[in-house]
Amino acid sequence: MKKIYKLILILLVIIMTGCANKKEEKLKIVTVNFPAYDFARAITKDVKGVEVEMLLNPGEEVHTYDPSPKDIINIEKSDIFIYTGGESDEWVEKIIKDIKNTKIIKMMDLVDKKEEEIVEGMENEDNEEIEYDEHVWTSPVNAIKIIENITDNIIQKDEKNKEIYENNSENYINEIKNIDSNIRQIVNTSKRKELIFADRFPARYFTDEYNLKYYAAFKGCAEETEASAKTIAFLIDKVKKDNIPAVFKIEMSNGKLASQIAKETNTKVLEFNSAHNITKNEFESGKTYVDIMKDNAKALKEALN
Repeated sequence: MKKIYKLILILLVIIMTGCANKKEEKLKIVTVNFPAYDFARAITKDVKGVEVEMLLNPGEEVHTYDPSPKDIINIEKSDIFIYTGGESDEWVEKIIKDIKNTKIIKMMDLVDKKEEEIVEGMENEDNEEIEYDEHVWTSPVNAIKIIENITDNIIQKDEKNKEIYENNSENYINEIKNIDSNIRQIVNTSKRKELIFADRFPARYFTDEYNLKYYAAFKGCAEETEASAKTIAFLIDKVKKDNIPAVFKIEMSNGKLASQIAKETNTKVLEFNSAHNITKNEFESGKTYVDIMKDNAKALKEALN
């Protein structure tokens, strides 16, 4: 009798454990940077049992990010891992070869890549290797393509919530389409089509999307942050000659060069946010990619008029 009682207890524990495990089943999505995090968060909104994690700490510089052992374990345990695939993510290629059960999404493979270019007046690092601009999401059109791909992969992992994912994705894409339409209207009705970045230039996909001309101090992922006297002089002359009303700095930049050029030319400093990462306060307040692009649209309107 005791043996039967004990057997029943064991069976109950197994059944209860099984039920507990089912309750604890989660769809785990790990992303390196903010755009992928925001897209995955929007797609999985209101779905129970989904965990979306960003490896970068809010406010952390993406170009100097180095994954911890914990980060690598989180990637290995994830169902879906999303990364950019550019120079900043070179470390990823070393670890994904050993990851078997995780769906890997490389955002740069989802759109037409564009090479980093050296435009007139820009600092040149004399790198003979072809480098691609990794800020693919700065084009809202690209962002939509990326969201569609992430949505498809999430549904493959969790088909029972397909309808919710599709509705969330459609709603977010419509928000992005609205901001895309707004930006096109701003550009089409503006006085000028030229931007000056007194900083790094992470907006190649953005300017190409809207047929805007640009001049900048550095490439998007340039290691340098100190511009030469020649570059500074060129940008000052360009602002004066073309009657540019404002110069841009990028998010979380100290804006030192932009302030210097603005002072010399009596112009204003505006910010273009590439959305690579956001500050801690912005993260905690729930700021989204769409919010960032709305801010960029306002700054664009001011700079082009």
